[in-house]
Amino acid sequence: MNKTDEKYEALFTPWKIGNVEIKNRIVMCPMGGTSLFGWFELTGCHFDKEAAKLFLERANNNVGLIIPGIAPLRDTFWGKWLWQNEKMFDDLKKFMDEIHKTGAKLFIQLTAGMGRSWAITELVAPLHKNKFTRAILKPILDTSHELASPSPQPSRWAHDIECPEMTVEQIHEIIEAFAKTAKLCKEAGVDGVEVHAVHEGYLLDQFAIEFFNKRTDEYGGSFENRYRFAAEVVKAIKEACGNDYPVSLRYSVESKLKGFCEGAMPGEDYVEVGRNMEESEKAAKYLQDAGYDMLNADNGTYDSWYWAHPPMYMPENCNLDDVAHIKKFVDIPVVCAGRMDAEVGAKAVAEGRIDAVGIARQFLVDPEWITKLIEDRIEDIKPCICCHSGCFNFSSSKGHANTQDLTDTMGLARCALNPETMQSKKYKIAPAKKQKKIAIIGGGIGGMEAAIVCAKRGHDVTLYEKTDKLGGVFVAAAAPSFKEKDRALIAWYIRELKKHPITLKLNTEITDVNSLDADEIIVATGAVAKRIPVKGAETAIEAVDYLLGNKTVGDNVVVIGGGLTGCEIAYDLYLNGKKPVIVEMQDDLITTKGICLANTSYLRDFFKTNKVPVYLETALSEIGKDNVVLKDKDGKTFTVDTDSVILSVGYNSAPIASKGKHIHVIGDASKVGNLRTVIWGAWDVATKL
Repeated sequence: MNKTDEKYEALFTPWKIGNVEIKNRIVMCPMGGTSLFGWFELTGCHFDKEAAKLFLERANNNVGLIIPGIAPLRDTFWGKWLWQNEKMFDDLKKFMDEIHKTGAKLFIQLTAGMGRSWAITELVAPLHKNKFTRAILKPILDTSHELASPSPQPSRWAHDIECPEMTVEQIHEIIEAFAKTAKLCKEAGVDGVEVHAVHEGYLLDQFAIEFFNKRTDEYGGSFENRYRFAAEVVKAIKEACGNDYPVSLRYSVESKLKGFCEGAMPGEDYVEVGRNMEESEKAAKYLQDAGYDMLNADNGTYDSWYWAHPPMYMPENCNLDDVAHIKKFVDIPVVCAGRMDAEVGAKAVAEGRIDAVGIARQFLVDPEWITKLIEDRIEDIKPCICCHSGCFNFSSSKGHANTQDLTDTMGLARCALNPETMQSKKYKIAPAKKQKKIAIIGGGIGGMEAAIVCAKRGHDVTLYEKTDKLGGVFVAAAAPSFKEKDRALIAWYIRELKKHPITLKLNTEITDVNSLDADEIIVATGAVAKRIPVKGAETAIEAVDYLLGNKTVGDNVVVIGGGLTGCEIAYDLYLNGKKPVIVEMQDDLITTKGICLANTSYLRDFFKTNKVPVYLETALSEIGKDNVVLKDKDGKTFTVDTDSVILSVGYNSAPIASKGKHIHVIGDASKVGNLRTVIWGAWDVATKL
């Protein structure tokens, strides 16, 4: 380590899980979609070469321990058990030989299931509700098995579906499958297994939490009965693999649970209805004594999902204090995950508060981030912005199950900011067959991404931006205090542009594309805010003007539009001491699919907890001097007093030219979307020119 890196030194010391030595204290945590046995595959589980490529690249970039995403013990489709697929483990053995050449270690995470947390989709939910279609579907996708829970209860995702109670026979079958599969993993050279999980409100956690477990048999009721399932799993694995074979447990210290589908805010004074700290102190020791060799820990359930999958609204290192506390009650290593900052994590390791730092989605954005850390190239690390847009965009709103597109459900662990992640066959940079002059109009994220990709391919690139700064509308999106990673991303792009022979022309507005000396033209001019035809609309403040600080607001602010941007503005207003009111025409906030429930539920819970007025199914009729006139779903009009009104009602594409033979329109200029559609769309064009 260089002297400049001394603050990170503790991360690069060895440690042990049982008898297995790990070369450093950085753990690549499991993420849905990164299973080496495939994910939600219609053809059934198999050794996943794309995931293997992902892990091998990270292993070659200095990660200490890799834990791939959950591997269901039983195929989601067709119902075959993992241990029945011998070829898959033969392929795994060859892969483990390659992993070990890098010095990294790898544990396989096996899951008992999801129970009520199974993210049943809008497509599958009606098929399950109908007894006839459920029976027809059963040989292909046994929804009753996937939803089976400790006790009958509503699904987290489709509240009108009652999850069936798991039988004792099913429990024993799962325990047996853990043992058989773990043994095959050991024989394939896998360094250990992780049991998923007394964590995040998944199946074993539902058994452990009294709020979800109303059973009266040996798997419900008392503390020992509720944790029996998890204890019997590790005992079965140890019996099959030997006591020296390491078994980690994915573990949530506290549930952060206030009620059904209602989580607790950071710092909130609330009554825990899930696992509280007192029970957790006892449970951690009990699970250690049962045989677990490590706790891979954070907080939360699917009802408080933002603790386990922290969006940008959650504080960095949000789980550290709780995880550090629970370490006092066990003798086994404890890993902490959840928006962990490398410097803070290193300090916690040095102080003995935790044993290692768990990082997940940063590995999707930048596979070389540890190498860059070691080489003191911190500024070169492309930051994760916690958007969940590519990696985990399970979305839901009132009355809807998981509204995520099927292609996304089957392709988790991709990355909005890095199209190559888990998509290396579709997105790759190859030298251009013919060098061309490329003109790119618009210096937003899409324009900058296209410029970098084209330059890497060997093209002669000129980027035109009409203002004096790069970033486009994302500059406004990154303005709130909680968007520090967004601001870091813009800075990363500006630095990255300078590494390539790109001609940058700021303060240069292009009005006629025919005036450009270019073989190919990429139009990335973004979108413009929509206007609504109501009286007084001209007196309202546009969302971008508020975010950029171009317009000031009073204390009482009505935000028209309860989509993501409107909710983030209301959140920002509240954090700045204002009194926001949200008006939305839909029956819920943030109904757009593809925005992760971890992100949206945080905002919904925040407004509910802090009593921010929200008017749903309500339209704006008029903006007055000191109030707004609103109309509810029954046609009744009423007024709300306000000092300022902010409009956040969407955008319209604003291309300066139409798509043609040599003209390519990308990003919001083509179709208004999000950062993922902007960046992936830039690659769709730039990799083919």
